[in-house]
Amino acid sequence: MASVTLESQAQIELSRCPCGGTHLPQDHWQAAEGMPHDPSELVNDLVRMGLYQPGALELARTLTEVEMKEALLLHQIGHGNPEREQFFQALIQEAGGLDQVFTAAFGVHAAEFFSNTIRNSDFSRREFLKRVVVAGALVVAASCGQQKTDEPAATQSPAANAPTNLEKKDLTIGFIPITCATPIVMSEPLGFYSKYGLNVQVKKMPNWAAVRDSAIAGELDAYHMLSPMPIAITLGLGSAAFPIKLASIQNINGQAITVALKHKDTVKAAKDFKGFKIGVPFPFSMHNMLIRYYLAAGGLDPDKDVQISPVPPPDSVAKMAAGELDAMLMPDPFNQRAVFEKIGFIHLLTKDLWDGHPCCAFAASQPWIDTNPNTFRAVNKAIIDATAYANVPTNRPEIAKALIERKYLNQPLPVVEAVLTGKFEDGLGNTQEVPDRIGFDPYPWKSFSKWIASQLVRWDMMPKDKANYTQIAQDIFLTDLSAELQKELGQTPPTTPERSETLKYDLFDPKDPAAYVDEQIKKFKV
Repeated sequence: MASVTLESQAQIELSRCPCGGTHLPQDHWQAAEGMPHDPSELVNDLVRMGLYQPGALELARTLTEVEMKEALLLHQIGHGNPEREQFFQALIQEAGGLDQVFTAAFGVHAAEFFSNTIRNSDFSRREFLKRVVVAGALVVAASCGQQKTDEPAATQSPAANAPTNLEKKDLTIGFIPITCATPIVMSEPLGFYSKYGLNVQVKKMPNWAAVRDSAIAGELDAYHMLSPMPIAITLGLGSAAFPIKLASIQNINGQAITVALKHKDTVKAAKDFKGFKIGVPFPFSMHNMLIRYYLAAGGLDPDKDVQISPVPPPDSVAKMAAGELDAMLMPDPFNQRAVFEKIGFIHLLTKDLWDGHPCCAFAASQPWIDTNPNTFRAVNKAIIDATAYANVPTNRPEIAKALIERKYLNQPLPVVEAVLTGKFEDGLGNTQEVPDRIGFDPYPWKSFSKWIASQLVRWDMMPKDKANYTQIAQDIFLTDLSAELQKELGQTPPTTPERSETLKYDLFDPKDPAAYVDEQIKKFKV
């Protein structure tokens, strides 16, 4: 190991980290560097320290490092086996409580814990090893128990009129673990896919670039995408051109501008963001469009006065904790998670910038649709059905419980419930009640497409000569199909394909997007 460079050693340790993070502070891997990573050896350390009896090793030897990375569902570790339950309860008690174990070892404050251990000796090495080893053993145990005892979730019975002419029944749909993906994700555990004769696996993706690349490579059947992505990919903006159709909208609203808590006394308006490092999930996102809209209206040039960078949503809270982000416009639940971890405060909900704005969408490629037209119609219908279910407030607690599972969002229930119910702490000591903080409406208004395209032009992300607004909306947003499927489901979709959109600082007329862009630049000087 002595011949391994410091950089490569860091990568090795990061890849081993049970927390699954890819941007952990340097202290994290340096502290873990000298510790054993095999679970048997972890528990063996405890035995040598006199904390446990050697018999504990018999269980530890059944656990593997791979399993350590697989699960954090600690409530599943016992599964009716009294000896297992007794052993793991002893681990938890010895470490001072389950919350303390994971907050210290793998939470967003891990850097502080490790730094204190190494530099200030606030914890003895014995205490350090005990907490981290116990956490590792518990993670391992959760994984082992889950793999052996998981049972399929209850599902809806297939509808009597479920299609029988499906070209393909087994599908894989990629998603990013955010609440915007609710209809796509919840349709697996709550049975909406099976209701329409489909066997769908939703596959968690690390970032939006991976979703885009997997789509182009044909590695997925369909995708959860940011609503600007089908436009960008189809037109070859930032990638090879590849025809993607936006089939239905997943969510409206549901985002926020979150600011690091250290700025709570200085940030009151957009002008106060000058010099900030700001995270957005992807260049071709409503988040990027909306933060630029907000900053420009406040007198800042988004390309000169701040630094806007793409950050995978799951990494955003850790980056803010490490001081790498001053603010972010991210999808939830990560805004609420920043509040939950006492790292940031919610400065502004995006519904206050544009009430009813689109965010994420269900999409598929034109070649896949051409090959699987009946399957495409069925899966889109299942998701539209789920979208209507998700929009009913009384269904939100049930949905939140389904979403928090490790293979889906893997978030604390209070965080997801706060987003879906709209009753939340803002990080400044206030409890807010905003029932429409996030909504679910599948109708893909063509005015959404035109506003998005107008902002791509405004911020030099799309050449003006590609900005055939009407053609883009007509070719990429499948508004007519969505309306047809909504009617089949007994829903009442709008009767027009576009509408005027009311934003915080202006009114968007979809009949003349080019004039709108010119007026924005004239009004805000950027």
